[in-house]
Amino acid sequence: MAWTDLKQGADRDETPPRTPTGNAPSSESDIEVSSPSNDLEDERLAKELSLKEAAAHDLSHRPKRRRFHESYNFNMKCPTPGCNSLGHLTGRHERHFSISGCPLYHNLSADECKVRASTRDKQTEERTLSHRQDENRHSTRNQAPTDRQLRYKEKVTELRRKRNSGLNKEQKEKYMEHRQSHGTSREPLLENITSDYDLELFRKAQARASDDLEKLRLAGQVSEGSNMIKTIVFGRYELDTWYHSPYPEEYARLGRLYMCEFCLKYMKSQTILRRHMAKCVWKHPPGDEIYRKGNISVFEVDGKKNKIYCQNLCLLAKLFLDHKTLYYDVEPFLFYVMTEADNTGCHLVGYFSKEKNSFLNYNVSCILTMPQYMRQGYGKMLIDFSYLLSKVEEKVGSPERPLSDLGLISYRSYWKEVLLRYLNNFQGKEISIKEISQETAVNPVDIVSTLQSLQMLKYWKGKHLVLKRQDLIDDWKAKETKRGNGKTIDPTALKWTPPKGT
Repeated sequence: MAWTDLKQGADRDETPPRTPTGNAPSSESDIEVSSPSNDLEDERLAKELSLKEAAAHDLSHRPKRRRFHESYNFNMKCPTPGCNSLGHLTGRHERHFSISGCPLYHNLSADECKVRASTRDKQTEERTLSHRQDENRHSTRNQAPTDRQLRYKEKVTELRRKRNSGLNKEQKEKYMEHRQSHGTSREPLLENITSDYDLELFRKAQARASDDLEKLRLAGQVSEGSNMIKTIVFGRYELDTWYHSPYPEEYARLGRLYMCEFCLKYMKSQTILRRHMAKCVWKHPPGDEIYRKGNISVFEVDGKKNKIYCQNLCLLAKLFLDHKTLYYDVEPFLFYVMTEADNTGCHLVGYFSKEKNSFLNYNVSCILTMPQYMRQGYGKMLIDFSYLLSKVEEKVGSPERPLSDLGLISYRSYWKEVLLRYLNNFQGKEISIKEISQETAVNPVDIVSTLQSLQMLKYWKGKHLVLKRQDLIDDWKAKETKRGNGKTIDPTALKWTPPKGT
């Protein structure tokens, strides 16, 4: 009990005493000494004034303002030309940032969208009420339609019968003028193309899809800006993307893309992908199979002959590469696609591309290992294969700069392995960087930089000396023995002739 009294006293002491006006005293002189008989009266007056003051500042009766900053990014804007991003196709949101929610793109105003939303809500209420009435009937397996359903069916049939057979001259001119004025930046005029009933069904489906996308955006599953595609479904894998890729806007605004792992066509939904897979006849990349060893194959694909496939491959690669800039101009390039085969087809492991005519003797323009095959030795196989092609061409090669972070790590590891293997097999006394370059097809600049990073290149008495560090060679041999010969390129399995003009 004593503790409770102390606590109450402490609570009273935390706030300064209040004057009869309800304000805290500004100094000790403001505090009036009152007799015990007046204490209750003063306390009552202070409480009344405090309640009045609190009521004056109470804003709960006012309508709450919507906090747009929680849902909208005002730096974003709708891509439709001339649109101010206000309104939404659903009539339920104040702003939009994509074509799917743009009233102007759908040839409507923001107010018209709100009126349509109100009409849809009334129809939904009526339909719900009708369904409740129908539920009162006895449920049987073969239930006859109700009178309401029969009347509705007759109404729909009559509405579709009244549909115009075609467009008259004025309507055609109006449609052509609209198309010439706006092109693809606006939806085509849809009136009189079908019955009013079917057009209204289509409008409802548009609004519902736009509302679903807006909910996904507010939930963070669809984002506007740099990296809109967050995941892709690729074969039996679902892959998280790393970077933005310039897919068409109607696909890029989706949170997930569905891809055929054989022809690399991209789709919007699992249903479309399932239907595509039932019809797709591709089981391997187009082009010529130039290498096969076990279940590993490499196909040479010409960017000029298989343009769509190569463009889709570049768009896919950009999701996982930061520095890639080639997307659509694929004709001057050859693509070497590595696959892993099983009883369902040849699955994409990775690829590299190279220019048909490179003045700087670049043997790789872009290289990628798919995320589900990373850290399994496939990246080193792709690099080794690119140098094998350079050896057949009797050229010295080097990858095009700048390299990505993962690419730089992979190439440095490969160059280190090549040099240590060469030094392990070398039996002479004098070694030449030129000879190493000719035998391995690695550029001398890359050889020197690798030797320097390994601290195997020294300058002594006016000459550069290559130190044969046995400790590094022994470590490499131990790793090779532990790793085995699983992921290696067999030069005898290559069936390839350099293309003409390269």
